[in-house]
Formats: sequence, C-alpha cells, structure tokens
Amino acid sequence: MDVKLEGVYEEYNRYIYHLCLKLTRNTAEAEDLMQEVWVKVVRYEDNVAEVEHIKAWLTTITMNTFRDRYRKTVRRSKYMMHQPETLDVPILDLVPNNEISTEEKIEKELMTKLVQDKMAQLDAIYRKTLWYFYIDQYSLAEISTLMKVSIGTVKSRLFRAKARLKEILLSDKSVVDAVLPA
Repeated sequence: MDVKLEGVYEEYNRYIYHLCLKLTRNTAEAEDLMQEVWVKVVRYEDNVAEVEHIKAWLTTITMNTFRDRYRKTVRRSKYMMHQPETLDVPILDLVPNNEISTEEKIEKELMTKLVQDKMAQLDAIYRKTLWYFYIDQYSLAEISTLMKVSIGTVKSRLFRAKARLKEILLSDKSVVDAVLPA
C-alpha cells in the first residue's frame, strides 16, 4: 500500500467504519461493507492524489457501495426464496412468475367494466373529470386548461365525483357483495 494511501486509511478508517455502521445497523455487515469500500479505494489508489476532498470522496464510495449491496440483496431476494440446502425443489420452481393469472385478469376486467358502468351514472362533468384524472392521467393543471376552469374547481369536482361514485357503488348490493369481504 502506498504511503499516501496508508495515511488516508489511518485518518479516515474510524469515520468510514462509523458511517458503515450507521448505514447497516449491524457490526458484521458494517465490517464487510467497510472492507469492500477499502478494496475499491485501493483499486483506485492512483486517483487518491488527484482528489481534493478525500472525506467526501470516501463518503461517496461508501454510499455507492452500500446502495449496490442493497440493490443486489433486493434483486436476489426477489428471484430466489431462501431455502434449506436439503430442499429437493428445482431452482426454476422458485422463480416467481410476474404474469397475472387468468383469474386475476378476468377479475380486473370485471371490476373495470363495473366501475365504468357506475361512472356512466355520474353527471357528465364529474365523469369527464374522473376520466381525465384517472384514465388519461392528466395533471390537475392540464384538466383545468382542458375544462377551462380553475384548479380549485377541478379539485372540488374530483372530490365530489369520487364521493358520488362511492355512493353509487355502495348502493348496489351486488357490487358491495363482490367487492367487500363478508
């Protein structure tokens, strides 16, 4: 290790450890993270002489290394279940299927149709406001421009439209039974 790098290590070792400990909240993980950080610093030791603010540079390396580890952990846990070594299940069976099931598709289509039918019972101004906001996903400002009213009016209409739609949905016994659990 270079003399300059050794001085950086001596000066900032405790700081980096405490930062790692603050990020991980676990001494073992903090030590692992700190080791990864110093490995990266050693890998880029040629750049140390050019760095003006060593502490900021080390902090950035530490934060980025922590984020990378976190993302890797999340990605790994998303695609593989934690399993005992002796489990006789093919690994592909543990990969989640991100496609929605046929039942879920049908249920979603039925709910969409049901809400659209109930929206048709609203006054045109409320129906149009809901449509612009939720279906077309316009902002309040865009809706205000389209409808030639103030943003406050759009907010009021949106509030009233949602309340009225809720009333209509809850007044239909078949909808209540389908949507709310018994």
